[in-house]
Amino acid sequence: MSNQKLYNVAVVGATGAVGEQILGLLEKRNFPINELKCLSSARSAGKKIVFKGREITIEEAKPESFKGIDIALFSAGGDVSKALAPHAVEHGAVCIDNTNAYRMDPNTPLVVPEVNLEAADGHQGIIANPNCSTIQMVAALKPLYDRFGISKIIVSTYQAVSGAGSSAIDEMLRQSKEVLAGNEVEPQILPVGSLPVKHQIAFNAIPQIDKFQDNGYTLEEMKMVRETKKILADESIDVTATCVRIPVVYGHSESVYVELKNDYELEDVRSLLANAPGITVVDDPAGQQYPLATEAAGKPDVFVGRLRRDLGEARGLNMWIVSDNLLKGAAWNAVQIAEYIANGK
Repeated sequence: MSNQKLYNVAVVGATGAVGEQILGLLEKRNFPINELKCLSSARSAGKKIVFKGREITIEEAKPESFKGIDIALFSAGGDVSKALAPHAVEHGAVCIDNTNAYRMDPNTPLVVPEVNLEAADGHQGIIANPNCSTIQMVAALKPLYDRFGISKIIVSTYQAVSGAGSSAIDEMLRQSKEVLAGNEVEPQILPVGSLPVKHQIAFNAIPQIDKFQDNGYTLEEMKMVRETKKILADESIDVTATCVRIPVVYGHSESVYVELKNDYELEDVRSLLANAPGITVVDDPAGQQYPLATEAAGKPDVFVGRLRRDLGEARGLNMWIVSDNLLKGAAWNAVQIAEYIANGK
């Protein structure tokens, strides 16, 4: 690989939870980097990180930061992406955006490499990473969609607090200690939103992720609805979602009911999934083996189990899908796209 082209890479949001995972993957995967810029907010500028044994100083992300950059990975919030990604594109960079800023833009590909990697070819400078809960679901459903067709999806998520940032992890751990000590809990972070109302997450489940929309669904739920249709390029699929925050640090879990268009055999489904890229089947009820957030944490795959035929609908299938929300749900998905771009695609 000595003649491989080297790329000038920028990671925006380098000090955040996803940014740190991206940097770790770029190092682990030996991504072909010439120069690495670690960009963040003004308050993090000046901090230092170590990448491949070399100390790198965090810089404040500004429009001029992207001069000479070939690939920019954004994970610093939608407002930052909207403000800076166009400047990065002007400087000639391909932007891989982890936020909600461009996902539903008709000119921006929304890509899960195991599902629709070829969509990245049509980018106009920006490629969007889907929502973490959408990524793991469509990765598991794509083989079924291709073989049987899908008419309906009903999903309930059980999402880790790391999806709301490091402050939410800290709050959950702090609240847990307070509850166990018999002290009063004063919630400050969750649910994330503009309202001052906050709820305890320790030993609790909060049926709200992101802000409520006029239709009674939260933005997180509507992301799953809209993104699933866009990624699978099929507006005819009925999708409904209920997204719940639970006191788990890493790993989103999902209960998914999918209605297939054609008859299926359960063993065919299991075989399809077992042979699908990025999918690991853990489905042995007799041995009490099924996907767990604790087992998925730190791993890049999507884990699928509890496969069973629906009791009331002949073409209905129930499944349990688990994945590390910071890895496959964000950082790994983005790095996979970056590798595709680096390979000349």
